[in-house]
Amino acid sequence: MEKRRYYVSVQAKTIVPNQGDAPYELEIDATIDEKHRLERIFHQIDSYDEAAGIQTAFIIPITNWSQENNDGYDYFLKQAYALIYELGTEETRAHISQMKILK
Repeated sequence: MEKRRYYVSVQAKTIVPNQGDAPYELEIDATIDEKHRLERIFHQIDSYDEAAGIQTAFIIPITNWSQENNDGYDYFLKQAYALIYELGTEETRAHISQMKILK
């Protein structure tokens, strides 16, 4: 499959094909399947964000559930950065390396 350039915002969890479509932090070269893989990871991160929001909204005490939620969020965030690193441009890889998130 043919790769094309995408512009990624981990914060906003967006992947856009045109540089001016949305703010972005990172650039990747990916096939459509690789793009969809990253979108699925972003969806998982959103699920953990929503669960944390519900816990906060209802003032649920800190429990093992919240720690598991944090662990899940961290796991998928690292998965996202690992895939972005794998697909990233030279500048993107350098940026992620400096973050030391993959260690």
